[in-house]
Amino acid sequence: MLIEKYSPNWPRFFKDIKREIENALYGIEYNIEHIGSTSVPYLDAKPIIDIDIIYSTQTDFLRIKAGLEKAGYYHNGDQGIKDREVFKRDGKSVNEILDSVKHHLYVCPVNSQALERHLLSRDYLKKNNWARLEYQQMKYELAEKANQNRKRYAELKELKINSFIDRIIALEKANRP
Repeated sequence: MLIEKYSPNWPRFFKDIKREIENALYGIEYNIEHIGSTSVPYLDAKPIIDIDIIYSTQTDFLRIKAGLEKAGYYHNGDQGIKDREVFKRDGKSVNEILDSVKHHLYVCPVNSQALERHLLSRDYLKKNNWARLEYQQMKYELAEKANQNRKRYAELKELKINSFIDRIIALEKANRP
């Protein structure tokens, strides 16, 4: 099954990955956020930890990029999303945690719209049970419609869920001071 029941291990997996990244980026200014469905308690999800590393200056980005490359990642561009750089494991170096816990790693400037979208949707889903349950139901329906095919699921999710995310982001923005 593509979507799995919520696991209380997901926050621990995030902390384990975060610790490894912090070791690789020692001395650099940045923040790390657990984003995506695995960051929302009791939300069933694909068991992949999504992580944003947030930086302030281009110099910080270059230092983060170099640190991640030394830790066994390669830069895979923005994959069509402005101000959200993707990093993937290179398969050459070995790290017990980074290689065993499935994760997506993004690096975003502090003013990135993609980052804002990640944080606002996560925060709203954490605070609003109705939204979490509706989002979860949509994900199960799309996984079924995609015949549990990961690539097809991603395509359908892009088409069907963006309007829901846009709606909850607007609600989250309206609730912030």
